[in-house]
Amino acid sequence: MTINKQEHAQWSSGFGFTLAAVGSAVGLGNIWKFPYMVGESGGSAFVIAYLFCIALVGFPILVAEWLIGRRGQKNPINTFSDIAASEGLSRNWSIVGATGILGGFLILSFYSVIGGWALNYITKAGSGSFVGQDSAAVSATFDGMLASATTLTIWHTVFMVLTAIIVGVGVTRGIEMTAKVLMPLLGVILFVIVGYNVVNGGFMEAVNYLFAPNLDKITSDVMLAALGHAFFTLSVGMGIMVAYGSYLGREVSLLKTARTVVILDTVIALAAGLAIFPIIFHNGLDPASGPGLIFVSLPIAFGSMTGGAIIGTLFFLLITFAAVTSSISLLEPSVEFLQERTPMNRTMSTIVAAVVVWLLGIAALLSFNLWSDFTVMGNGIFDILDKITSKFLLPLTGLAGIIFLGWKMDQRSIKQELNLSNGAWTIWQIISKFVAPIAVVLVFVTTLLG
Repeated sequence: MTINKQEHAQWSSGFGFTLAAVGSAVGLGNIWKFPYMVGESGGSAFVIAYLFCIALVGFPILVAEWLIGRRGQKNPINTFSDIAASEGLSRNWSIVGATGILGGFLILSFYSVIGGWALNYITKAGSGSFVGQDSAAVSATFDGMLASATTLTIWHTVFMVLTAIIVGVGVTRGIEMTAKVLMPLLGVILFVIVGYNVVNGGFMEAVNYLFAPNLDKITSDVMLAALGHAFFTLSVGMGIMVAYGSYLGREVSLLKTARTVVILDTVIALAAGLAIFPIIFHNGLDPASGPGLIFVSLPIAFGSMTGGAIIGTLFFLLITFAAVTSSISLLEPSVEFLQERTPMNRTMSTIVAAVVVWLLGIAALLSFNLWSDFTVMGNGIFDILDKITSKFLLPLTGLAGIIFLGWKMDQRSIKQELNLSNGAWTIWQIISKFVAPIAVVLVFVTTLLG
């Protein structure tokens, strides 16, 4: 049963939509994961491979999801179902929308836990907790946080409440307005930290590390890592961009907007590298220290550098802003679905979705402490949620979406909607029908076997 209680919401402007889409794409993947992947995968070699992959994989799938969402003007499940019916296909294509919503829902449950870490570290950096601390002390602080179910629950709860408030207010007054405020602030904070690094050392070493040609390190492993990150960084395969596209008017150019989002997403990721690596190099730390780069390595540096408390506070504010702009997009598809398919209004839909996500997040955070002995094939609940989404739901949903657009939908209408010349249309067909799907299959198989 479909219940349409009100006119479908719309973005107030193309600019607002662009910022919201950039906000969704710019999350912990840019500020947290991208820098340490660069560190682990040969510096500029990974950057070059990533730029190549995001143009051939991330870009077309992003456009595909927006186009599908705009055609449907409903939640992802109804969108795929209605478009499939109009194309003479089985309504079972709605499963693609369902897996997207489920993927975003599950990701938010553990993403919120990490967002809570960032909130906690704002207070720690601001209070000077890292000043004069060596690596053992900083590591003990991080381990102590993970060991405390109470601490993790408090900050996870704060983060989820903040996310729910923004989403509950609505598309334009909540999500769009938040993006218009937080994305410029995120840019300012990045600029301040990069400027600090220019003055205080390690900057040119970081520039060389990120941008000096290092083609001999572009191996098959680096290409596959870049391919995987290019796919995941733009928030595709999660129902997000289909939901965001459903609020989009016909006047917005999908190709031009996608180009802007991809460029800004990449620029912010590279700027994050210039914010992080100079501090790492100047303090003699390991750039390839993996996930602990943000919550262990950098606090060591903040504790020993001039103005470290201020820079550290700004940095974890940056992490939090990036996490919030992504978390609201992860919650939105579930809220849109409940609002359209049940008698609940937006406020109640948000509360119900957020509470269920919060409960699942409690289970995830307990895997670090009270439930640490509960594992499935050696994985705790947090890791299980991560692997289910990253290895299965996201790549399969993204693959199904691009196949749906490239092989099942009427191609003449797509050409007209994208306003492509014959030559550009040929290139688009090659990429959307062959290059992007094959690349996603490679990501899926590689992550599955890895």
